[in-house]
Amino acid sequence: MLNKPTDFIASLAKGLQVIECFRAETPRLSIAQVAEKTGLDRATARRCLLTLHRLGYADYDGKFFQLTPRILRLGMGALAALPLPQLVQPWLDQLSEQIHQSSSVSILDETEIVYLARAAQRRVMSIGLMPGSRLPAHCTSMGRVLLAALPEAEMLALLERSDLTPRTPRALTDPAEIAARIAQVRAQGFAIIDQEVEMGLRSIAVPLHNAHGQVVAALNTGLPATQAEPEELARDYLPALLKVQAGLRRVLH
Repeated sequence: MLNKPTDFIASLAKGLQVIECFRAETPRLSIAQVAEKTGLDRATARRCLLTLHRLGYADYDGKFFQLTPRILRLGMGALAALPLPQLVQPWLDQLSEQIHQSSSVSILDETEIVYLARAAQRRVMSIGLMPGSRLPAHCTSMGRVLLAALPEAEMLALLERSDLTPRTPRALTDPAEIAARIAQVRAQGFAIIDQEVEMGLRSIAVPLHNAHGQVVAALNTGLPATQAEPEELARDYLPALLKVQAGLRRVLH
C-alpha cells in the first residue's frame, strides 16, 4: 500500500510496461511499436529499451529489440516459490501419461491466463507453451473456467477490458455471446474450446478447487482437432480431468 506519492517509482513502472509488451506473438519490437503499445513517448520507450539492453535483458540489432533468456530471472524465481506448481506437476505428469495428451494448469491474471505447470506429450500449438506463457482468457478453455468462477459483474468487467480481436475464424467476438458461453461453463462445470485459440486445436478444462471449495486454478488438456470432435472431448477426457480435480482438492489449501 502506497503511503505517499514518493513511494511510487514511475520509471520502474514504465520499465515494467515495456517488458510486458513482449509476447510470444510479438517477440521482436521496435521503439515505435513499444511506444504505441505502452502509450509512452518514443524517448521514454527508447531509454527503457536501451536500459534493458545495457543490463543484458534484451538484444538489439539496430532496429528491433528482443528479450534474452536473462529476463526469466525476473519471473522463474517467483513461479518456483509458488506451492501450486510444485503440487500439481506430479498430477499433470501422471494425467498426461494416462490420456496420452498434453495437460496444463493456469491461473487468471486480469484478462489473460498464465501457465503455472505443464506436462507436454507433443506440441499442439504453433507457439511453445511453458510455465509463464500467457494467452487470452476469453477464448481459452482454462480462461473460461476461471472467468466462470468470478462474480458476474467482475467477469463482465474483465470481458469489457479484453481484446476480443479474433485469433481464428471460429473465435467469438460478441461479449454477450462469450458471457453466455461462460454462464454455460459455470452451469456444467467444464469448458470446451473448438479452434478459437488456434485452428486445429481443441481443448477441455475444469476448475481446480482448494479444500474450502474456492477455485484457485484451471486444469486442461489440448489435442489436435483431427483426434476428437468437440462432443467427444467430454466423453473421452472429462472423467480423467475430474479425477485429478478431486484428488487435488484434498491437497490444495
